[in-house]
Amino acid sequence: MTHCEMRAVPPFLLPGEAAAVRKDAERLLGGVELARAKAMAAAAGTAFLAGRLAQRDFAASLLSVSAADLATAYGCPRCGTGPDLGHGRPGYTYRGAPVPLALSLSRAGGWTLLTAVPDAAPGTRLGTDIEDPARTGFDGFDGLALAPAERLALRGVTADLLPAARARLWARKEAWLKMTGEGLSRMPSSLGVLERPGLSDLGPAETGLPAHLAAAVALSCPGQDAGNGGSGSS
Repeated sequence: MTHCEMRAVPPFLLPGEAAAVRKDAERLLGGVELARAKAMAAAAGTAFLAGRLAQRDFAASLLSVSAADLATAYGCPRCGTGPDLGHGRPGYTYRGAPVPLALSLSRAGGWTLLTAVPDAAPGTRLGTDIEDPARTGFDGFDGLALAPAERLALRGVTADLLPAARARLWARKEAWLKMTGEGLSRMPSSLGVLERPGLSDLGPAETGLPAHLAAAVALSCPGQDAGNGGSGSS
């Protein structure tokens, strides 16, 4: 698989950090990103801004440029690409030119995982996801989220290990659907992820995340057949 760079961002725990996040956001982020955060509840908006700031800093460090010199340029097949778009596949321009970087972001349990393919060829598609096993225990999860072969595979899993097994499959599905751009417009139970080319589980040694969180990455490079195009992570 093409090499991916990763960065785990821990939760913000101190009240003063929220004010610092919002101050940095006003200085560095675009108007659409700020407006999207203001439409959320305060805590969710701060988490959103922190993720966007972390993603910008991550991209800038990989490109060896200043974060302030990057302009947001998300891409959506329905809405286009540019600084006025706040959703779709993450992207940036530098001095007016698109940067060669495929990006994906995911949040769970207060943590953020950033993933990137540096020097990405045009058409490279990337999706990453992290999941908290504690969020997979609701009634009906298997019927909603799992394909028949996956439900069969979990029959022999003991009750204490079942949440982690479910989270692993859900992370794989989300990563794949971000990569293809389908998102949750596709019924998760219609997608089997036990075996998919370009789809891999990620361990804590790779990501820097706590061991209890499940993580996965999906990658499609030009010339590979990994699904349909479209918008990606938030």
